[in-house]
Amino acid sequence: MTDSVERVSSGGPWEEKIGCSRAVELPSGLVLVSGCTSVVGGQIAGGPYEQAVTSFEAAFEALKELGLGREDVVRTRMYITHARDVEEIGRAHKELFDDVRPAASMIIVSGFIDPSLVVEVEVEAYRAGAR
Repeated sequence: MTDSVERVSSGGPWEEKIGCSRAVELPSGLVLVSGCTSVVGGQIAGGPYEQAVTSFEAAFEALKELGLGREDVVRTRMYITHARDVEEIGRAHKELFDDVRPAASMIIVSGFIDPSLVVEVEVEAYRAGAR
């Protein structure tokens, strides 16, 4: 087992601009994935449901680079800009995590860097047995 922290980059512009990683794995097996949005190739995916799915898919890509998957997720946080989107974003979460059942929070915020975004997600995962 190593005592080093492993970091994953998505290559996104914000990582370089603000000095962060897409995901960080601690020696304990805890994996923290930074906020993910639905910006793909400069385009924002559809409405609240589509944005939520696309945002979680970005988080899953980071987990995949560390050899983990959706089933390893133990906590999610969904930051949303409007209470009216709770049902659609919640539906996306249920479809993706119904069999996993992580601890989850949905928090209403005042906005994001791009006003077209309605959701940003964070996930935490756990590697059983640690590395």
